[in-house]
Amino acid sequence: MFESKYSKVLTIILVIVIVAIVGLLGFLGYDYYQNYMVTKDTSDFVDNFQGEIEDGNVTDEENNSGNEEGNPFDEIKAADGNSASSGSNNKRPTYKGFGVLGTIEIPTTSLKYPVLEKVTKSSIEAAVARLYPSSGELNEPYNTVIIGHNYRNGLFFSNNKKLNVGDKIYITDNNGNKMTYTIYNKFETTPEDTSFYQRDTGGVPEITLSTCTDDSSARLILFAKAE
Repeated sequence: MFESKYSKVLTIILVIVIVAIVGLLGFLGYDYYQNYMVTKDTSDFVDNFQGEIEDGNVTDEENNSGNEEGNPFDEIKAADGNSASSGSNNKRPTYKGFGVLGTIEIPTTSLKYPVLEKVTKSSIEAAVARLYPSSGELNEPYNTVIIGHNYRNGLFFSNNKKLNVGDKIYITDNNGNKMTYTIYNKFETTPEDTSFYQRDTGGVPEITLSTCTDDSSARLILFAKAE
């Protein structure tokens, strides 16, 4: 009698373990598939990027993007005093309904993404986006801040922690100009720190990559200067 009850308990435990393992494998498989599809879509876009298009319409999602709630970067209030000229929105190529400024490639981390025109909750779930200044183009003689999530799974800017001073970043703008940037500074700061956004670049194009640290307590910042 005791052995029978013991066997039933073991059977129940075994079934629970099997279900848990199958569920975990299913979750990991789905996560891998999602990551693969995002990486494939963004890489294909970058590989086929043609810059500005002759006749494009601004989508409803772009028009309404500034009204989205839940933006994880709402705490960042950059003072946009840059005199950059604004782009021609009606000629922007789009990615998943968002206006595209150009593309970013980082060979060290095998990163290839479109750089979206605006930071919204939805846009930074699709790619990386320009946070500062609020207008203008890429590869211009001032600092451009590009922001991306750190999901700790390889997507977006998750692997920025692996980058070091001297690594190369390639930015292609909507005019088809591809510029090489070299990382020259890497540091962590508070999520509220915007003091380095509007820095003097001496008339040389610079980019700043910004993302959360792995524990989300700070921001990992990379400065890169055009060669």
